[in-house]
Amino acid sequence: MINDTLEETRPEPVEGPASAPDKRSVATASQRQLIWWRFSRHKLAVISLFVLLIFYLVGATCEFVAPRAQDTALPQATYSPPQWVKVSPTAPHLYVNGVVGVPNVDTLKRDYRIDESVRIPVGFFVKGDQYKLFGLIPGDVHLFGSTEPGAPVFLLGSDQQGRDLLSRLIYGARISLSVGLIGVVLSLTLGLLLGGLSGYFGGRIDSAIQRIIEFFISIPTLPLWLGLAAAVPPGWDSLSTYFAITLILSLMGWTGMARVIRSRLLQIRHEDFVLAAELDGARPLRVIGKHMLPAFTSHIIASLSLSVPGMILGETSLSFLGLGLQPPVVSWGVTLGDAQSIRVLAEAPWMLFAGLAVVITVMAFNFVGDGLRDAADPYGT
Repeated sequence: MINDTLEETRPEPVEGPASAPDKRSVATASQRQLIWWRFSRHKLAVISLFVLLIFYLVGATCEFVAPRAQDTALPQATYSPPQWVKVSPTAPHLYVNGVVGVPNVDTLKRDYRIDESVRIPVGFFVKGDQYKLFGLIPGDVHLFGSTEPGAPVFLLGSDQQGRDLLSRLIYGARISLSVGLIGVVLSLTLGLLLGGLSGYFGGRIDSAIQRIIEFFISIPTLPLWLGLAAAVPPGWDSLSTYFAITLILSLMGWTGMARVIRSRLLQIRHEDFVLAAELDGARPLRVIGKHMLPAFTSHIIASLSLSVPGMILGETSLSFLGLGLQPPVVSWGVTLGDAQSIRVLAEAPWMLFAGLAVVITVMAFNFVGDGLRDAADPYGT
């Protein structure tokens, strides 16, 4: 009787949200699904991943997204201030106010004032400067911009030569973001190869590789970057200089990864699953790549995601100091190089928007790295 009463009054189990996996799905899920479920619970990491995807998509299609070409200049609009987009219930619904420049006889510079009587319409999918998307597809339609070809719009202001700063930041995203990815791939390759061989074989091979790593670590990073960047021949074209800077940034990035991999391999070198693979006749590279490295995938993923912002900051620093990429190549570091003067910062503080883009990208990579590290940790909750 008492049992019947308890069964009648027992509350029904409350079902969780539809997106939350149940115990049965967790038991049968693959490793990738488990990592994604854990990562999706890290809201800040998911938002950061979304921001990075937007940045890379914008960088890949910069010719279409940018309102103007990267080198289109208007000398009469030198250091023009930003024009903010306004919304109106009447046509034009999206517009910016015109900017009037008046030469100042006392300061010998151009003073600007907002002319609210002039409305320059702004729209999407407008025609503008011609380009070749991905260097192959010709076009002249831009995602957004002025619907009047003769009326320039500078949403983030212009630089010393009257070039649209927003367009240059969008073009610079392709170079700055791709440098980080290519540099990390090269660093990962060297780190996995040398660190894996050092930790697996040990002995003289381990000693020789560790002495090489200690030699690179003992050299100050910034002076080494400056020296190698200065050694790049000035007559090289922009593509050759780009790959040279990427190799320079990768030269120091592999040492930390190699040491971590070596220490982890030494810990699991004599585990049963490693000995079983060796007795089965697996070659050393297969044992390292198929059996030992997956044991600490979480640390490798976190290290990769945290290494990309270091590469981006390295390229930005070298280009800012004038020893990295040079015009006509456009990157965030090259754009920041135009803001070295105190006078420029006082008259045109919007030139620091490139630094804001670097800060947002670095923070986003750090948050994504934290989320991936927690999601890939087999002992996480």
